[in-house]
Amino acid sequence: MRGFSLLGYCLVAFFIFSCSRNPVTGKKELVLMSEKQEVAIGKEADPQITATYGVYDNPDLQAFIQTKGDAMAKVSHRSGLEYHFKILDSPVVNAFALPGGYVYFTRGIMAHFNSEAEFAGVLGHEIGHITARHGVKQHRNRLLGQLGLVAGVVVFPELGQFAGEASQGLQLLLLKFGRDAERQSDDLGVEYSSHLGYDASELADFFTTLERQGEVAGQASLPSFLSTHPSPEDRSQAVLVEAQLWMEKLNLQDPKVEREAYLKRIDGLVYGEDPRQGFIEGGKFYHPKLRFSFPIPPDWTCINSPTSVDMAPENGEALLTFSLSSKDTLEKAATELVKKYDLELINHKEIRIHGLKGLALEAGKQQDNMVVRVLAYLIQYGDHIYQFLGVSQSSNFDNYVNLFLESMRNFRELTDPDKLNRMPKRIQVITVAESGNLESILKGLGMPPLKLEEIALLNGMSLSDQIQKGTLIKIIGQ
Repeated sequence: MRGFSLLGYCLVAFFIFSCSRNPVTGKKELVLMSEKQEVAIGKEADPQITATYGVYDNPDLQAFIQTKGDAMAKVSHRSGLEYHFKILDSPVVNAFALPGGYVYFTRGIMAHFNSEAEFAGVLGHEIGHITARHGVKQHRNRLLGQLGLVAGVVVFPELGQFAGEASQGLQLLLLKFGRDAERQSDDLGVEYSSHLGYDASELADFFTTLERQGEVAGQASLPSFLSTHPSPEDRSQAVLVEAQLWMEKLNLQDPKVEREAYLKRIDGLVYGEDPRQGFIEGGKFYHPKLRFSFPIPPDWTCINSPTSVDMAPENGEALLTFSLSSKDTLEKAATELVKKYDLELINHKEIRIHGLKGLALEAGKQQDNMVVRVLAYLIQYGDHIYQFLGVSQSSNFDNYVNLFLESMRNFRELTDPDKLNRMPKRIQVITVAESGNLESILKGLGMPPLKLEEIALLNGMSLSDQIQKGTLIKIIGQ
């Protein structure tokens, strides 16, 4: 009985000392994590995120988001944290935050803002997730658990270890907060952006634009920022009400919008997929810069990241990953591969793939009461060693081996000038020469009819909107 009482006292003490005061609400809550541990989560995950998508190569834009982020962090409820802000090289329309002060915007979402005020509202929203410790409450293991995700496709856990770093990065992008947390972050986005003098009502306009985009493309194509940030029907209206309250509280007579300044800043921004980093067309993956191509198994989901190309069928029974070896010879690459995944080598042989030297390896691995089979092709091309890794459970391996081989045996040098010279689409900011509705202006500029609605949404407008001479608008060009 005495032992039980001692245990009870220890548990009470544990819960007391594990409670901390929420910086936003001022209420005590059980978090089971220190600030140091919280920062460690973001620091550990940051390399995975940047490896998955890469950092967008635009020093001016990167400096812009860091400068604005630092200024907003100073007026937040956790100004003592060291914050890190980055623009990722991804066309996905998304922004997200990790515990400990790490905030990411994609170039896709940057392309869809039409003012600094819209940008500031979302920036404040993401900082709000950090200041209110929303990610901490979901616990580190849930954030970084090994789910074996490849582009939203769940592969068997036994195969997940063979996926590239994109697998772990995508888990973080798929993190979802509850409705109450999202509503609180909306309010904080309004509060923080208002403190910097911005018109926070612009955030409501941005939500409306993205919701329209989802309606046009279908719910399955809802922009990631909304699909991972649940939005109640009255979300925009709630933001408008909150923005008015803060304008009155701070006596903002002429809040900033900064539309033209923002549009000029993103002039030339890469829009959509960047073919220079690799692209899929006609069932094949092409990489113009590295000058190679290979076919992708039909109907398989594919994600291209700076470190790997991961492919998986919908049922998750197999995984095919393509990456660059860190070694400079085929033999060293093979040794590294077997050691890295702790494989039992069954056999290996020298091969030739369209004139290129290579090694083929068959291997297996006993894991969690299941036998995993692996087929690897290592190919020497130029100064690099490329590696294909086809993985499946032993019982299903025969169903997928021919699909693996189709991709592996058809790796070849890319010589087609059309594929080699592909350039990305870019945002072009122009000045409207004559007044008229947006549709007639875009047609006069030679924009393709099928792109008119997309460009209207990109500008946060409707095709019927009247545009005055001298107005800046975005179009899609080279």
